[in-house]
Amino acid sequence: MAMLQESEPLEGTLLPEPFIVSKVRRETRDTFTLEMEPLNGGEKHFTPGQFNMIYVYGVGEVPISISGDPVEPSILKHTVRAVGTVTRAITSVKRGGMLGVRGPFGSGWPLKEAEGYDVVVVAGGLGLAPLRPAILHLLRNRERYGRVAILYGARTPMDMLYKKELERWRARFDIDLDVTVDHATGGWKGNVGVVTTLIPGLKIDVPNTVALVCGPEIMMRFTVRELNKLGIPDERIYISMERNMKCAVGFCGHCQFGPQFICRDGPVFRYDVIRPFFQVREV
Repeated sequence: MAMLQESEPLEGTLLPEPFIVSKVRRETRDTFTLEMEPLNGGEKHFTPGQFNMIYVYGVGEVPISISGDPVEPSILKHTVRAVGTVTRAITSVKRGGMLGVRGPFGSGWPLKEAEGYDVVVVAGGLGLAPLRPAILHLLRNRERYGRVAILYGARTPMDMLYKKELERWRARFDIDLDVTVDHATGGWKGNVGVVTTLIPGLKIDVPNTVALVCGPEIMMRFTVRELNKLGIPDERIYISMERNMKCAVGFCGHCQFGPQFICRDGPVFRYDVIRPFFQVREV
């Protein structure tokens, strides 16, 4: 079992810091984006792709990817879907309420390594939230990358995250943005089908492309398959996972994935590193 190094301080790993909720925005019927600021001031620097453990006093804590802008470390943003006891408690906190935060933890998206490459971002459902900081970085540093393509799939138009932001991204001439829904409702006139149906139409330099993928595991499995068909090897595909994390520091072993610990070695993995275990349902 993994152990903390003696030089690592306890604060920031096991002890939550108090944060005040400054804004709550409803994204969908059951999903909210919370903006939080440290009670005692300061900043929370993070790398796109990392996560925090969000603690509700008297209820418990859960891992949530950071969905804010990395150049705004004084404000934490987390997009949370109310699906369990803790996440329902988090999304019920009003402006001025308090939450505990541990982190940030984990690995980030390979944005430095991807410089000079075309970048494909594939998000499914809530998977757009962990990818949002990476997208903001790509757009802010657009000259460092080749073509940038963003593919986003949601169950219905009502389940789409960041609708206004998606419209701003769509209006840009220096990226390609395609959005699709599994089921068209409310007069939807866009693409209909799972997000993988958008991959064959990508206009990229395949031998020089890096892919960033996040969504439900079955969606990521089929996305990798389609990217492989296009010619993108596993070594240039990165996925983000967040399942079963409890302690965030490799103590408890709940998130062990083969020889890896998702909280310590992930949540972002190069696909070839975890491919043998990703295909095994029992792992």
